[in-house]
Amino acid sequence: MRSSCPVRPFLTAPDGESRAHARPRGEVADEQATIRVGVAGLGMAGGGILSSLRKLDGIEIVAAGDPRGEARDAFEEQFGGRAYDELDALCGDDEVDAIWIATPTQFHAAQAQRAAEHGKHIVVEKPFAASLAECQSMIDAAKRYGVALISGGARSFDPAFVAMRRLIESGRLGRLGALNTWSLTGWIIRPREPYEVDVAQGGGTVFNQAPHPIDVLRLLGGGMVRSVRGTTASWMAERPCPGYFTAYLEFEDGTPATLTYNGHGYMQGWELLPWGETPGRRDQADRANAYRRRLKAGPFDERESRDTLRFGGYDERSPLGGGTDWVPLDAGLVVVSLERGEIRQSAQGLYVYDDDGRHDEPIDHGGGARLNEVRELRSAIAGEPALHDGQWGMATMEVVLALMESSRSRKEIHLEHQVSVSGH
Repeated sequence: MRSSCPVRPFLTAPDGESRAHARPRGEVADEQATIRVGVAGLGMAGGGILSSLRKLDGIEIVAAGDPRGEARDAFEEQFGGRAYDELDALCGDDEVDAIWIATPTQFHAAQAQRAAEHGKHIVVEKPFAASLAECQSMIDAAKRYGVALISGGARSFDPAFVAMRRLIESGRLGRLGALNTWSLTGWIIRPREPYEVDVAQGGGTVFNQAPHPIDVLRLLGGGMVRSVRGTTASWMAERPCPGYFTAYLEFEDGTPATLTYNGHGYMQGWELLPWGETPGRRDQADRANAYRRRLKAGPFDERESRDTLRFGGYDERSPLGGGTDWVPLDAGLVVVSLERGEIRQSAQGLYVYDDDGRHDEPIDHGGGARLNEVRELRSAIAGEPALHDGQWGMATMEVVLALMESSRSRKEIHLEHQVSVSGH
């Protein structure tokens, strides 16, 4: 598949002899050892990865790659590392232990395989891949070359959802009864390049946003989804992809789960919470509404607007990293129903409902989701089980693809590649 945009695909790697440059597993797996990181792709996802990784102990950002000269210049200025315009050069950097892949979805499989050939450990940003065959190719490459592979960028790394899962497993509120999520964002009305809204290239709202709630539901429900019945809908002519989706998931043990996502931005998820609305978020919503009006006024080249949101092109209103407060975006509002109560997110942790009423139970958010991602990478490098491994990423993408197939066929889709939380 080829991108319809004129951007040179950084991922395309020339043929050549592979070289295993990463340090031995034992050296990197040690809790005291520093993992030296390279980031492939310096768009919005890559910028977010840089912002979160730079705050963590035990991580040194040493290299990055992107076809845009301004992004490479900004990286060298801010991080003092090396910036490359070709994947092979990044993979061949002797000081890089692990590569975070944050390029367009259609390139993930080829990039991950190339990184594995060079002996680099790999974290692949969501969506993991555009097909199950691509997922399997990454899993096979990681096994063949003896490197760790993590399905990254998942909301199920979030400390709130990790705490929810622990509470479910504790049995404090009895048996799990049902799961529900709702998410409202402005994903579809943000600046986009053509490939980003092209479903055939792994773009669009479902590919890019469904992995968030699905990962969370799979974590909370134990991982083993039996079947999916879903619907996608598109009602914005200016965007050639669905902006809305909803699905019913049934787990192998009979637990029902529902998810609903609306990415058209008229209403934002943070509006549903008393702590959610802030001047900054309202300003973002106002700018999104203005962008929607611009889209409806007629076709125009969105690349310039898109570039302002990428690493190296941020304006003062879109600072790298953003705020630190939790907001109900992407994974959205999540409600867990159990025999003897309910659980949902609070501003500081979890609201737990039982026969004595509602309890606000704070949790430690220190390091956030990215710290949990790094911990799993370190475990995988040590040869220990990691929940978000390649099989987990493939299982989540199976649900995403089944949702789309169910919408097309208007049938329930049964799954074959699911993995259990308890098996990790």
